[in-house]
Amino acid sequence: MPPSIHLLHAPDGFVSVPIAVAMWAVTAVVLAIAVRRTNATLSERAVPLLGVMAAFIFAAQMFNFPVAGGTSGHLLGGVLAAILLGPWAGTLVMASVIAVQGLLFQDGGLVVMGLNIFNMGVIGTLGGYWLYRALAGLFGGEGRGRLPAAAIAAWVSVVAGAVSMSLQIGLTPDMPPLGLVLGAMVGVHVLIGIGEALITVAALAFIGVTRADLFELRDRSPQAA
Repeated sequence: MPPSIHLLHAPDGFVSVPIAVAMWAVTAVVLAIAVRRTNATLSERAVPLLGVMAAFIFAAQMFNFPVAGGTSGHLLGGVLAAILLGPWAGTLVMASVIAVQGLLFQDGGLVVMGLNIFNMGVIGTLGGYWLYRALAGLFGGEGRGRLPAAAIAAWVSVVAGAVSMSLQIGLTPDMPPLGLVLGAMVGVHVLIGIGEALITVAALAFIGVTRADLFELRDRSPQAA
């Protein structure tokens, strides 16, 4: 099994063209909705934070941390972006970061860019945010439960992205069996998710101490979530 099968930034050729095209279509629909919902719900005060958050996540993803088996991981940042900006604006930030990485740094293929955005930007941001909101409610609200809820949601978002990627590879002819791919991907990303959770919590804790007002920029109306 090639080492790169552990990565969420899939290169071209790892999935079949029909799967790549289908994921482009799904991702395009989600991004269109994200643009409309962001235009409708994001306050003007939060607009500058879009660029700042994109730049921070892009820079943070340049730093890898070691995990088992000689592989390494890095921050995805979807849950962090969603907590500060809301799920739809966070999805646009993640899509922009992943697109720049693919176009300028060849970090992930162009044919499968829609798939990469879906696995890391859509699942990690939309799914991670909705789980975060549910957990924060169980922990007594965002003020009290923000950090533990964010830690769990960040970890789950990484593992969920790995599961999605495994299914896409497993449906591709001439690739390793699904069970083998799942074991390789999920086994590594269970550990990478711990790093994701720690970085996300550290960033949120720092913001809480230095700029707690940023937590108020996100539209908290039910329809925005």
